[in-house]
Amino acid sequence: LVDEGVKLRWPDQPSAVVIAQINYELKVIAELGYESYFLTVHDIVAFARSRNILCQGRGSAANSVVCYCLFITEVSPDQISLLFERFISKERNEPPDIDVDFEHERREEVIQYIYKRYSRERAAIAATVITYKPRSAVRDVGKALGLDPLFIEQLSQSLSWWDRRADLEKQFNEQNSESGSSSTDKRLVDHFYQLLQEIMGFPRHLSQHVGGFIITRSPTSTLVPIENASMPERTVIQWDKTDIEALGLLKIDILALGMLTAIHRCFDLIQNQQGVQLSMQSIPKDDTATYDMLCKADSVGVFQIESRAQMAMLPRLKPRCFYDLVIEIAIVRPGPIQGGMVHPYLKRRQGLEVANYPSPEIKTVLERTLGIPVFQEQVIRLAMVAAGFSGGEADQLRRAMASWSSKGGGNNQLSKFEQKLTDGMLKQGYSLDFAQRLFRQIQGFGVYGFPESHSASFALLAYVSAWLKCHYPAAFCCAIMNSQPMGFYSPSQLIQDAQRHNIKIRPIDVNHSFWDHSLESDDDIRNSDKPMIRLGLRIIKGFSKRSALRIIKTKKPFTTLNDLAIRTELSKADLSLLSRAGALQSITDHRRQAHWQTLAFNNETPLLNNIGTESNITLEAPTESDDVYADYNNNGLSLGRHPMSILREQFPFFQRCKRHRDLAEMGHQRFVRMAGIVTGKQRPGTASGVVFLTLEDETGNSNIVIWKSVQERCRQALLKAQLLMVKGVIETDGAVVHVIAQELTDCSELLYQTNIRSRNFR
Repeated sequence: LVDEGVKLRWPDQPSAVVIAQINYELKVIAELGYESYFLTVHDIVAFARSRNILCQGRGSAANSVVCYCLFITEVSPDQISLLFERFISKERNEPPDIDVDFEHERREEVIQYIYKRYSRERAAIAATVITYKPRSAVRDVGKALGLDPLFIEQLSQSLSWWDRRADLEKQFNEQNSESGSSSTDKRLVDHFYQLLQEIMGFPRHLSQHVGGFIITRSPTSTLVPIENASMPERTVIQWDKTDIEALGLLKIDILALGMLTAIHRCFDLIQNQQGVQLSMQSIPKDDTATYDMLCKADSVGVFQIESRAQMAMLPRLKPRCFYDLVIEIAIVRPGPIQGGMVHPYLKRRQGLEVANYPSPEIKTVLERTLGIPVFQEQVIRLAMVAAGFSGGEADQLRRAMASWSSKGGGNNQLSKFEQKLTDGMLKQGYSLDFAQRLFRQIQGFGVYGFPESHSASFALLAYVSAWLKCHYPAAFCCAIMNSQPMGFYSPSQLIQDAQRHNIKIRPIDVNHSFWDHSLESDDDIRNSDKPMIRLGLRIIKGFSKRSALRIIKTKKPFTTLNDLAIRTELSKADLSLLSRAGALQSITDHRRQAHWQTLAFNNETPLLNNIGTESNITLEAPTESDDVYADYNNNGLSLGRHPMSILREQFPFFQRCKRHRDLAEMGHQRFVRMAGIVTGKQRPGTASGVVFLTLEDETGNSNIVIWKSVQERCRQALLKAQLLMVKGVIETDGAVVHVIAQELTDCSELLYQTNIRSRNFR
């Protein structure tokens, strides 16, 4: 199999270095007896490819040329510096761990193939132990003690996913003080708080692991405890991933990835609409237009580089090749940030600082990242070349880094290596200062150092998705929306981004819409090469695919509401959903009239209905505001004006608020007042505890930085506001603009009819 893969991967013969690496890997695999494991993973991947299911290995497996030849991974050894010891090591008495991503909507096909191929007696999914977090602990302990449900609910609602134990204590005291407990109640409440402290982090229940599969020669029930999953045709091991790894059982991660689904859908849309057949392998490499787009931080929807933090980094790093993307993905992580590696790297990239290498050996390890260790593999190599570690010892150092991270820096496994690393570097002639600085960077990596192999696997998908967005923006947006839920952005934000790229969007219509969003040709011959997006019925809240298929399968056009109801046999509830969503515009005057007519429909005697003409009452057409609010309530988005544009007309104080597009012109350190819809909140795992909030108005999305003091002072507005006013100071760094918040005001009551929900990300 490897020989066949070599011929396909390198039609013109691989280099001598690659051949030597393949022989070395095959030798190690044979010595450790892992042939069956690799053949099993190859079999699963081959099945997926035979069914046209996009898949790709990631993680440490991308360090293996054998995995590349078996088409398990897609990262070429020509693109990154391989470190096989990161994947398999003779010194490490542990099996390899291969993670494979599959299209998230078709992963179940792969799972059922595994059960069919290897039987449910010999295949099972690992469990995940769900532990008590602040909200779940409050609810369960409060219920067990019989505390006032209102007090419990108020306390749980005052907490957020980013709260720590100290935040829980503060909110507890505030809610307890407001409740005015009696002395008897106080004893009970004190007991409640004591139990909360004890139960936090305890196991609550078991859930399925996201994809950890165990395949065994003998029945799994003879090795581990198992149970039937709540999902049909699945078996779950009652132990988690860590327990299974401790036993040395071979595990394969069968993971679901929405971007693979979106890319596949995008390929299909392009082929059906424009007759162009594309694949992951056929996408042109190093496309200038694609990198130009990314340098402008135009990356909404692009895999791994669409967050506000990544968007802020793109104009500073300015990626111009694939390896730049590998660095981009890895550098916006807590590890490099807390290790103090980001700013030195950017300065060197911009020519403001010169990279110095203490020795030629270190230069070979760090030259591609300008003297800054960005990846885990570089730390392992540095330990090998600078301190004389063997490959296995260096990998043990990496594992100690991970252990240090999981214990919050509280264990001494990593510190055990400090002296060995320092002594080894001093012996090799390096200075004590350099050795200590390297160890501090290693500690930073312990927080979340990113593997180069993992970043390279993600960079492949980042580049493909960026290329599709650049050259086929309508198809890309359509595919992303059809693959929801995924990514950082809601359909509303995706549509607004498409409109900013001059893509026309057509509304939902029973005579034209399918279940999925689709592409249509522009009636204007001047734009015949620019398809438009037709919104699909899937976007209507509460409307089922089964009902949509009734409409799709019925011959069009529908001429009246009565015609639609009789021929599709839709229920009154379905007709009501369609009318309120504005999907009946082609057969009725307006949504208010359509909804009025559906009220006369009778499901019990559909043939006697004549809802198209049952009433001579003509209702007043909805206002622009009514339509926009109804769109958001029923569809989650609107093709009309942005709510902020309407609110500025209705409320004069919003006119004094700056728009997103005004920020760049105002300049650094200027005071600003702005308002918008809260579309996202993030709190990265950094020591500073900063919250990044995305504020959307009619001109774009602004990044609001909220420090701890403001979070505490404006907590309720931060947690609950949908419409938020922010007062703060502009901070600029080149093309990157932030607002440092000083005050937050909740204006959500002004969105009295809307249903625009904030989205939170860890």
